[in-house]
Amino acid sequence: MTALPFSAACMNSDQLLRTKINQETSRLPWTELLKHFASGTVISIAPQLDLVEVAVQISNDNISLVQEWLHEQSIAKVSDEQAKAWLETDTQLWAVVVKPWILVQVCA
Repeated sequence: MTALPFSAACMNSDQLLRTKINQETSRLPWTELLKHFASGTVISIAPQLDLVEVAVQISNDNISLVQEWLHEQSIAKVSDEQAKAWLETDTQLWAVVVKPWILVQVCA
């Protein structure tokens, strides 16, 4: 059995998950996500939210918070209009997978 590095050994499970998700984010052009949009699995995250934090809360099944974000429309499936606008402007997005979803946020 391999010992964890000191920093990983001192982290709780939420911190480990947050670190893992953060390392899995990537910057992509919208065109790379079109096939996923067609399957209805792309969720847009409002700019005022932290993409990694949303991914952590979805991963942890924090239903009440996710429902609140949905109600506020801070997170939502990407609409046809949004997808068209992103395609026309060749929008760059931060993305992370939280199966079965792909969470995206417009790059600042």
